[in-house]
Amino acid sequence: SWMSGELINLIDGYLGARWQHQPADESGWTTVHEVPDEELWRIHEQNRRRLIIWTRRQLRQHMEARGNNPDQLATAADALDPNALTIGFARRFATYKRGDLLLSGADRLRALLNNERRPVQLLLAGKAHPADSAGKDIIRQIVQFAQEHDMMRRIVFIENYIINVARYLVQGCDVWLNTPRRGMEASGTSGMKAALNGVLNCSVLDGWWDEAYASELGWAVGRGETYADVESQDAIEANALYDLIEKQIIPLFYQRDEQGIPRQWVGRMKKCIATLTPEFNTNRMVRQYT
Repeated sequence: SWMSGELINLIDGYLGARWQHQPADESGWTTVHEVPDEELWRIHEQNRRRLIIWTRRQLRQHMEARGNNPDQLATAADALDPNALTIGFARRFATYKRGDLLLSGADRLRALLNNERRPVQLLLAGKAHPADSAGKDIIRQIVQFAQEHDMMRRIVFIENYIINVARYLVQGCDVWLNTPRRGMEASGTSGMKAALNGVLNCSVLDGWWDEAYASELGWAVGRGETYADVESQDAIEANALYDLIEKQIIPLFYQRDEQGIPRQWVGRMKKCIATLTPEFNTNRMVRQYT
């Protein structure tokens, strides 16, 4: 129910329909590697483009509801780039999830978002508990950063986070970001939903990613360290996250062949689907509970 329809049809064509009823049977999933890179990448680009178009529409509707002027409404039509590396972050805005971790390196973030040659963009969504003032303040900081630094074409906070919003995000992003303080993440099921669609995870080693992580499947922020001082932990892991994005994620995404396909990136997408889908699914959860 979280996979894009196009991806379901593609996998059906190579694996047959059995995977939908027996997803934990690992024997059939190796066939994913036989899917042509061109087909998988084309579908992923369609999903990203659909996410961007939908986000622009949502952004304009919310701006109209707030009574923004025509010049401000025009920014919604120009928001985001359908071809840019798109990093998604969507979850409950509790303080331990550190939705503002990237903002701690504002200069580096501006440099990433303003790079016209290898553009990066951020899509964020989520809600804070009505009584969680600190969580709501993180959302305010994100929105203010985008507005004050004229970054609305590269960073968008999507309002009213519901299941349909999540479905667009986990299908259309390139990277799924998760930055909790280690030891506080219960599971991180949104990352599993993204992985079903070949979206690569970049996360602290906590929750499901502590079990699932392998270097060929995505990226880990840190090596599972624990810290006594929270401020030092945030600074160290923010720096580690920026290093990953700048030195590994961006170069891999924009390393294209003569056909414009990032072969190594697509290879990781296939490994992600083939390895994680049979291991992290609701069938396993029900089986283990039983």
